[in-house]
Amino acid sequence: QVQLVESGGATVQAGGSLRLSCAVSEYTYDTTCVAWFRQGPGKGREGVAVIYIGRGSTLIGDSVKGRFAISQDNAKNMVYLQMNNLKPEDTAKYYCAAESPWTSGGGSWCELGPADEYDYWGRGTQVTVSS
Repeated sequence: QVQLVESGGATVQAGGSLRLSCAVSEYTYDTTCVAWFRQGPGKGREGVAVIYIGRGSTLIGDSVKGRFAISQDNAKNMVYLQMNNLKPEDTAKYYCAAESPWTSGGGSWCELGPADEYDYWGRGTQVTVSS
């Protein structure tokens, strides 16, 4: 069973940057999608970014495109979310999640949600952006 532990959440001012980290217990090339989701106050869980472990292919959510980036460190079993130009609306609890890749017709890929398609979750790390 995959275990995920997030870290790096903090309170920052608007326009600032943060890097979140996700430690992944089982890190297998070509068989794992690792995604970042977030849940703001009174909102549902929103997919932010996903990476196909090993291949390195990524998807970034429309609401953060151009500001956030996801990356992997294969030597350390880590996935990172680099967040730049943070806005107050980015305030949320950020979760790391893992799932097997989606497959069809011999191909495979990662999807950025919905959240209930992901089986493995960390406990989250809080990001607060002040205006």
